[in-house]
Order: sequence, then C-alpha cells, then structure tokens
Amino acid sequence: MLSIAAANLPWLSDKLFCLHQITVKSGWLRWFEWMLWYAICFAAGFFLEYKTMGVLTEQDWEFYVVTLCLFAVFALPGFIYHYDLKEILKSR
Repeated sequence: MLSIAAANLPWLSDKLFCLHQITVKSGWLRWFEWMLWYAICFAAGFFLEYKTMGVLTEQDWEFYVVTLCLFAVFALPGFIYHYDLKEILKSR
C-alpha cells in the first residue's frame, strides 16, 4: 500500500514531497520525485526484510528491474489523472 500511494504522490500533489509548495512543478521534477519515492519505498522494503528475517537476501538485477516496473505500473493512475483526466474534468 505504501508503494501504491508513494508512486502516485508526484502526480497528485503540486507540492514538492508533499511538504514544500512551489509555483511550477515541471515534468522533470515530478520524475525526479518519483524516483526518490521509489528509493524510499525500496529502502523501506529492505528495512522490513532485515527486521523480520534478520538478514538481507542477495538479489540479481532482474529483481530490481521488476520492482521498478511494478512501481511504474502503480504510478499509472496518478500519471493518467495529471496529464489526461485533469483537463477533461476541468472542462466539464
């Protein structure tokens, strides 16, 4: 649930990391924020694994690619809302 919420935050909020209000939040800044949210969720996953198992399991590159792709899929509703649906709803 944390990953789904964090993946959508950059597109649903015009604040930087939901804390600092900025006048214009560009697309590059949204992508940068999205990558930082991915890193935070990834670190939280490692932390939870270490707390429950006591050891971190070694992963190959495929694991990291799959987690990045899942995070991108989780971000799709917020991305579609920000770039497509928001304008349609404003015009109605």
